[in-house]
Amino acid sequence: MTERIDQPWLSQPSLQTLLDLLNHGQGQARIAGGAVRNALLDQPISDVDIATTLVPRDVMLRLEQAGHRCVATGIEHGTVTAILDGESFEVTTLRRDVETDGRHARVLYGTSWEADARRRDLTINALYMDADGTVFDPLGGMADIQTRTVRFIDDAEMRIREDYLRILRFFRFFAWYGSFRPDADGLKACTRLKDGLQQLSAERVWMELSKLFNAPDPGRAVLWMRQTGVLNVILPESEKWGIDALPALIQAQKTHQWTADPLVRLMAIMPPMEQRMSELATRLKLPNKVRDRFIRWTQTPEPDPLIKKTEFFKQIYWQDHHA
Repeated sequence: MTERIDQPWLSQPSLQTLLDLLNHGQGQARIAGGAVRNALLDQPISDVDIATTLVPRDVMLRLEQAGHRCVATGIEHGTVTAILDGESFEVTTLRRDVETDGRHARVLYGTSWEADARRRDLTINALYMDADGTVFDPLGGMADIQTRTVRFIDDAEMRIREDYLRILRFFRFFAWYGSFRPDADGLKACTRLKDGLQQLSAERVWMELSKLFNAPDPGRAVLWMRQTGVLNVILPESEKWGIDALPALIQAQKTHQWTADPLVRLMAIMPPMEQRMSELATRLKLPNKVRDRFIRWTQTPEPDPLIKKTEFFKQIYWQDHHA
């Protein structure tokens, strides 16, 4: 059965113009990855990325000849940014990995959609869509979309050894899109290879943590990160500290319709100790604004549970202004 998506964003003139240009003649282009996944899950669409059989120089040539701007933003990885009517689209040539070291990959361009799909991390991210909304699913990602299963493509350990950041992506995507419990093979692989996370840059780790804690309910993902030992590797300051406050915080946010704050959620699983939070900020190279917020939190006295609401708000106000 062929799945076909019909959503307003797909008929966007700039997107259709770009796909038409790249599909002309010998070229072939499809929408790839996150936009397809989110459309199938009826989730908001942010960026729309394009995959193509054309090499970057041909992509740039076609766009420039048609009077559109094109910027070589990541040409060493086969990616250029097309700009049409003020809208930006990343266009990446189909490729396959020929060498990986756990952080970087050397790639070769190709024309095989299946080979391109197999270099991706999770089945739900290995989906493509034609200009008319027809979904192309070379690796069975549609079935996992329907059951909200977050699963590595082929061998989980192999996928992780190609880039250890995929451990954190596994839990991040589970937090956003998964149901029930994480895939068993994925959990086992993350447990065995968690020490590889120490090879990653602080910036990449913090980026993934921020996205994970911004999920509607990251509680189950954090629980499994604790169970596998992954949490202690990336947040050793949280070791021997409970994560039980996180579900209560998330429930309070839902009940009172508070805006989700990933930093507050992180605080919920960390000890309110200035030295530990200072160590975390240094190790993860956090921005000064974030570091200062963590330190202010550790210095804030715990309120009396019987305090009146007006007095409580006064304490919050003065603590914030005197920090």
